[in-house]
Amino acid sequence: MPIIINLDVMMAKRKMSLNELSDRVGITISNLSILKTGKAKAIRFETLEAVCIALECQPGDILEYR
Repeated sequence: MPIIINLDVMMAKRKMSLNELSDRVGITISNLSILKTGKAKAIRFETLEAVCIALECQPGDILEYR
């Protein structure tokens, strides 16, 4: 798939664990893991917004088109 999820990069930059992000966003660790590994087929805008708020970033910092 040409859309790459850079969630792990942003989490590393913010020094945030999957557990902490899960708590802040209100999404299960397993669902965040699916997103982080690029296995997700879709993401809701409200989920993307919550992740961006928690990581203090823009959607373009997480999503990349190749």
